[in-house]
Amino acid sequence: MIEGFIGVVHLPPMPGDPLADTSTTFEDVRDFALRDAEALVQGGVDGVIIENFGSSPFAKGDATSRLPPHQVCTLALVARACVERFDVSVGVNCLRNDAHSAMGIAAASGAHFIRVNVHTSACLTDQGVIEGEAHETLRYRRALQAEGVQILADVLVKHGAPLVPTDPATAAEDCVKRGLADGIIVTGSGTGKAADPELLAQVRSGAQGRPLLLGSGLTVQNAKRYISHLDGAIVGTSLKRDGQLNAPVDPTRVLALADLLHTHWSSGSTTEERPS
Repeated sequence: MIEGFIGVVHLPPMPGDPLADTSTTFEDVRDFALRDAEALVQGGVDGVIIENFGSSPFAKGDATSRLPPHQVCTLALVARACVERFDVSVGVNCLRNDAHSAMGIAAASGAHFIRVNVHTSACLTDQGVIEGEAHETLRYRRALQAEGVQILADVLVKHGAPLVPTDPATAAEDCVKRGLADGIIVTGSGTGKAADPELLAQVRSGAQGRPLLLGSGLTVQNAKRYISHLDGAIVGTSLKRDGQLNAPVDPTRVLALADLLHTHWSSGSTTEERPS
């Protein structure tokens, strides 16, 4: 199962993106991403997840609005390079919610997992209404003979609101039992914002024993509030130089958080012992 400390590789704006510098090349994007991945691995992460973060505003990601081919290709090239270079788990997140492309990238590149922001149910987001495509994602994984690629799915994802009122435990249970997610991710309200520890406990109660990961807002300063609730964490912002989202990864920040997380997780705490 995909657990532990996962660092985020944010791809910068690439050619064709509104925020890209006119002099930026695809090689520049790839080199920047691999430098960040190297810094994360040197700092002690258990895995990396690659996102097209600089490609905002994002395509919705459903059948009517998949990622542009050049973004899919760039993500695949970076994912494959990480698989070949580093002895850690590698994941892909195609923002906003293109699980279909992410699964194809993972299967072709040898990556180990994907992140899906809306896997089941429906969510109102800045891209409009996004409906989960669990039925399509699971069948595509089977068609590609890629059952080894795990699906980590967000519950009540950041930058969105469910269309139908629900509670965290029910949302998690639906994601696992009906959506067949391999793990659950919980976030705060936005990028770099942490979740309420009580929310983690509620989601845990519905997660059917699947790994629970915090997907935003974890820092060295607040980690002790969350560690006992978690099987893993996906961390981006706080690992950047001076904590600035668009800056390169700072290996010293990675090392500090890795030491803290691994010291706790190696101390004998198990999922069963964590609060529920």
